[in-house]
Amino acid sequence: MTKEAVLSIPLPRLMDLKIDYAFKQLFGTEKNKDITVLFLNAVLKRTGRNTIQDITFHNTEVGGEYFEDKQSRLDLLVVTQADEWINVEIQFTNQFDMVKRSLYYWSKVYASPLEKGQGYSALKPVIAVNILNFNLLPKTDLFHTTYHLMEDEEKTKLTDVMEIHFIKIPKLLRDWKKKKLDPWNDLLARWLLLLGMVDHRNKKIKVYEDIYKELEGIAMKDEPLQEAFSIWQQLSLSKEHYLAYEGRLRRIQDEAAAIAEAKQREEEAAARALETGLQKGLQKGLEQGLEQGLEQGLQQGFEQGQSIIVQHLFAQKFTVEEIVKLTGLSEEYVMNIQKQSDKK
Repeated sequence: MTKEAVLSIPLPRLMDLKIDYAFKQLFGTEKNKDITVLFLNAVLKRTGRNTIQDITFHNTEVGGEYFEDKQSRLDLLVVTQADEWINVEIQFTNQFDMVKRSLYYWSKVYASPLEKGQGYSALKPVIAVNILNFNLLPKTDLFHTTYHLMEDEEKTKLTDVMEIHFIKIPKLLRDWKKKKLDPWNDLLARWLLLLGMVDHRNKKIKVYEDIYKELEGIAMKDEPLQEAFSIWQQLSLSKEHYLAYEGRLRRIQDEAAAIAEAKQREEEAAARALETGLQKGLQKGLEQGLEQGLEQGLQQGFEQGQSIIVQHLFAQKFTVEEIVKLTGLSEEYVMNIQKQSDKK
């Protein structure tokens, strides 16, 4: 197979596979089922007898995420030959609480097969896979994390009906740059790097040509990867598909820009409120300080005046008793002034 057979269009012309429309066209159709099965086995790390052999695509509509919604549409929903439900969600921008969103979708898929009159035994395992074009879960440095319901101390699994994956593409690319990935021997790294190769974030096209060259070499020996490249190219060259893709991309970018603008306005409003509060606090502090300073000054001046009067009376040969009667001051205070005068 020649290099041209792998890809014959400029890399920036390729769709970004992290846009849900493009992702669904490659992984969410019956004609590409074999590629989807390979991808899911890589994500779930299934090998040997545990591998997924076949899948059935299902309706991706579930109950509304919010009260006003009539329905929400999942990116990819399949059932395996082992009767496991797998929901794959791909998020290009961080607009939602992804952990709660994933749990919500998991619950909807888990409960959906249960019809009135059926027992809970009818409920089947549900696996949620979240592919994110942003970082999440800062407590872990892994680009792929998997969660189950576990006992806190003994770490024993409560049930096998829940399994949730989070894949963070930025951390994947970080590991690639640090040469920590081996796509030749790691199927998951191979397929995820395919998703991360082209990035249309922030209305700028970024292409990782080093990833393409690596995957191109692998594709010469990996027929499914070669087929994925071929389908990807055909989608990107199709006027109909590319127009639909661009429409979806613009909507995502506009939504992200609106959220960013709203967040900036909120931060600016908070900053103005803080500044106003500080100014008011400073003004109030100055007024209180001036008032307290004036009171303290008057008190000190009054006390100093009393002392001068007592000293003057002592100089005129008045006794302590006479000064107490004349000034109304306490005998102790007058005697203290006398002692201070004697010391001088």
